[in-house]
Amino acid sequence: MTTVSLSNMQQRIRASQIPPVYAILVVVFVGAIIIDAIFGRGQMLSGPILTNMVVRSVALGIVAVGQTYVMIGASIDLSVAFMISVTAVLASFVMQGDPNKVLIAVVIVFLVGILIGLVNGLIITKLKVNPFIATLGVGLLLKGFLNASFTNFVGAVPASFQTLGYGEIGPIPVSILMLLGVALIGGFILQRTRYGAHLYGVGGSEEVARLSGLRTDRVLIMAHIICAITAVISGLFIVSRLRSGAPWVGPDGLYDLESIAAVVVGGTALSGGKGGVAGTIAGVLIFAILDTMFNQIGMDAFLKQFLRGAIIILAVASYTYRYKGEVA
Repeated sequence: MTTVSLSNMQQRIRASQIPPVYAILVVVFVGAIIIDAIFGRGQMLSGPILTNMVVRSVALGIVAVGQTYVMIGASIDLSVAFMISVTAVLASFVMQGDPNKVLIAVVIVFLVGILIGLVNGLIITKLKVNPFIATLGVGLLLKGFLNASFTNFVGAVPASFQTLGYGEIGPIPVSILMLLGVALIGGFILQRTRYGAHLYGVGGSEEVARLSGLRTDRVLIMAHIICAITAVISGLFIVSRLRSGAPWVGPDGLYDLESIAAVVVGGTALSGGKGGVAGTIAGVLIFAILDTMFNQIGMDAFLKQFLRGAIIILAVASYTYRYKGEVA
């Protein structure tokens, strides 16, 4: 057998393998059912528990879709938690419980999100600032704005807007349908559009992409705008649940680090160029299952974080083994 045919066979085998995140998802889910049956209340498979588990993952899942984009482009966004808080307080402040102000509030927060994403992208691509430092700095600027302007819950959202967080279409919560819609659109853009192909190219090798004629700066700036937009959507969902915005809702939810962790567990490479939305959603569900299991059995918060860390390490190790020697 020639070297070329052997290499082709190895690539086909890799392509046919189940991505580690899905195997981990199954193992975690089955393990959670067993542990809950032994040490908890044995209700992991009940409809209300499963529905609540997914609903509680909506905010993280949506912002993680955006984080997937920037990480595929070999970037990162640490400002999303504060963008969520800005969205929550600004939307609530503008609405003031008046249903006639919902549209203008939504338009304003989306415009602010696009602006923040644009700023992130420009700092990274034009000023050549490391993405970690650039987005951390922007996040701190947003934090300063929040601390200087708001100290407690502010404003209110009307009852009609709360449908986003509590409404149902048949037996399915609106929030779950929203997460599904964002994930499907996000996955379609990555897998079926020219922009998605360009983003993978930029993440794989920015220099090669540039030499191939791609406008790499525009591709990465758009990824940061998309990430900011998903943070805005998450912020709107959260404020619809809380009925009023507060400056701490984003940082307290750890949506920056949690979204990065979910994306990494989902198989997106930190170096860029690999990954996808489906894997990210699986990563989010893994964390959701763990959180639900911990709540069912009353597990200590420290052990909860320890196991989360172990899952992340296991997932990254699995990808390292899976793709070992792939370039060769």
